[in-house]
Amino acid sequence: MSDIKVTLLRDVPPAKRDFLLRRAVAEIIPESEFIALLNRGTPARLKEGFDPSSPDIHLGHVVGLRKLRQLQELGHQVVLIVGNWTARIGDPSGQSATRPMLTEAQIEHNAKTYMDQFFKVVDKSRTEVRWQTEWFSKFTLDTVIRLTAKFTVAQILAREDFAKRMSTNTPVSLCETMYPLLQAYDSVAIEADVEFGGTDQKFNCLLGRELQQMMGQRPQQVFFTPILIGTDGKTKMSKSLGNYIGVAEPPEQMYGKVMSLADDLIVDYFELVTDTSDAELAEMKHAFASGTANPMLLKKRLARDITTQFHGPDAGAQAEDHFTRVHQQRELPQDVPELSVQGTAEGDGLFRVDLSRPLVAGGFVKSAAELKRLVAQHAVEVDGAKIDELSALVRDGTVVKVGRHTFVRVRIA
Repeated sequence: MSDIKVTLLRDVPPAKRDFLLRRAVAEIIPESEFIALLNRGTPARLKEGFDPSSPDIHLGHVVGLRKLRQLQELGHQVVLIVGNWTARIGDPSGQSATRPMLTEAQIEHNAKTYMDQFFKVVDKSRTEVRWQTEWFSKFTLDTVIRLTAKFTVAQILAREDFAKRMSTNTPVSLCETMYPLLQAYDSVAIEADVEFGGTDQKFNCLLGRELQQMMGQRPQQVFFTPILIGTDGKTKMSKSLGNYIGVAEPPEQMYGKVMSLADDLIVDYFELVTDTSDAELAEMKHAFASGTANPMLLKKRLARDITTQFHGPDAGAQAEDHFTRVHQQRELPQDVPELSVQGTAEGDGLFRVDLSRPLVAGGFVKSAAELKRLVAQHAVEVDGAKIDELSALVRDGTVVKVGRHTFVRVRIA
């Protein structure tokens, strides 16, 4: 790594330096040490870890990944840790209950998919990939006991999410309490200079800093990025909550999800996941405050920008055209997929069909429970008419719309 040219932070133009240190940054601990690190002239080791508990990443992850890419462009080294060991436990950060453990096959599959998406943002050629099994597979009982002896039960249970669960008598398993220690040890194993994470990872990251000091290493700095609110407008973007925008989603679906955002999230998304200048952001904020903003135009610009980032400018333009035709001009999309269904003849060419089983089997909804929820929210239409039960009257060729973005043409078997 010594032959890599590193651009000193003090040599970076002020506007770009301010973008790096202030834009999409919640907190840097301690900032003075971080700045000194970026001025020492050698590549810093930037730790980013992920548990392959699911195969996809979303825009919430992208907030931090964009900062890593910016630092790579200055010559610094990203170290991606695949948490194939801690995924067997599941990160309890922000969880109200324990997560199920995953099999090795599930973990390996998820990790591969996850990394393919990770490198849509971060430069693969300047990333070192490490798997936790490199060090944890060598752990003995003696090693584990020595590690746990460095911290007290009170320290671990003081963690906010553990404390909340204890206060409501929600179980906290012993293996879950190991998670922060194992994540902290990752920093020791790779000799991290900086660890990146969302603000919900504060306890874990700071524990890594503390453990490094105990183990005779220089303590890492910690770089926290803000939490991106999901499409529901209320909670952290999360696959488990279904309020996410996945980076591998088809362009039209990605564009449509951005267009579904509440108006009060527009500026946050521009700030956290685009390169829109601070001056333009200030103009947007002023326009919203004064009531002169045009949310539809801004959302279209945001949706096109985000879709272009992951699929290219042509895909961004096509997704915008699709949205205009289908959602604003109320036209059907081109190439609507077809689905074979069985039904009971009701006469006059009509058939009574239970939509839940074929829509789930065809992959158009995740589960019958999700479809039931969408029906209750009046988000399912049959030939343009909203339905209020899972059983519906259809004809051969009827178009069913599920949610905002999914269309399917039913064919009577």
